[in-house]
Amino acid sequence: MKKAIFPGSFDPITNGHYDIIKRGVSLFDEVIVAIGVNAEKKYMFSLEERKRFIEEAFKDEPKVRVITYSGLTIDLCKKENAEFILRGLRNPADFEFEKAIAHTNRMMSKIETVFLLTAARTSFISSSIVRDVLRNGGDITQLVPKSVIDKK
Repeated sequence: MKKAIFPGSFDPITNGHYDIIKRGVSLFDEVIVAIGVNAEKKYMFSLEERKRFIEEAFKDEPKVRVITYSGLTIDLCKKENAEFILRGLRNPADFEFEKAIAHTNRMMSKIETVFLLTAARTSFISSSIVRDVLRNGGDITQLVPKSVIDKK
């Protein structure tokens, strides 16, 4: 069984994340969306809200499981018996950042990172842009799954 961990803060999940997860489901037997807990970060949405957004968005997809975690992603991979880390790339800056993490993870373990390019229609979307639009009263309908809009 091929399992992939898709780690992130998902504050909130965007249509870009959604697209990567949907495409990951066609590559893996299970995609575990792992919401990282970082005490240093200030989040707009609570951990429970972020988890609920993703669970609701994928309620009809049995190959997607949502969990929370802290610590190293490779340790989570070992715990979950996942051989892969799934990551989305929007631009060259993402690639450079993610490449360094992937090399480090592979050096520390046997975990491979699989990169998927974001779809052109979602490549500009980031959680920070969504949060900024929300803070300023803008419409996020085209940026996030319905589960986030329903909460707003």
